[in-house]
Amino acid sequence: MKGRVVIESRKQAVSIRMNTSDVRKVKKLAGRLGVRDSDVIRFAVKSMLARLGPLYDPDVRGKNLVPVFVEFGTELFRFFDLDGARLEAIVNDGVEPAKRVDRDDIALLALTGTQEPYAALKLSELNQHDGSQMTPAALASSLRQYLYEKYVYRGNGNANSEVRALETLQLAVAGVRHD
Repeated sequence: MKGRVVIESRKQAVSIRMNTSDVRKVKKLAGRLGVRDSDVIRFAVKSMLARLGPLYDPDVRGKNLVPVFVEFGTELFRFFDLDGARLEAIVNDGVEPAKRVDRDDIALLALTGTQEPYAALKLSELNQHDGSQMTPAALASSLRQYLYEKYVYRGNGNANSEVRALETLQLAVAGVRHD
């Protein structure tokens, strides 16, 4: 049987280190759900892998990684101590120019994950508005709208998508809600 691939489906034990508070929370959650502690941990790992799937695919790079970092960047930056330079390497290394994410946009993502007030100021510089009063939720929403319009929706044939994204960002920085 030449060319046949055998996939091993055995489970493997993995040791993890957790602080006492997290272990207590896992036990309480497991007790409340009527399942084992390991079931809760497996659920957490599978959920995380589903959310971050594009990151473990080495072929996904450039603008295709924008949604992962827009949606989960804050958590990733804080937990893994990522900075702008590391994010730039993760996103843009080996990417053709048409699929690259602008360095300024990567810097904004990194700032949003680590220094929200400074990120609000940088966003306001794009629009000549006072962004220092932006709440974290408004900042995240503005950045999400801007980056999705620029990198995710841009290829939909709408030439005005970048203009709309910038207008939406300007309104958000100014404190006006636009739907």
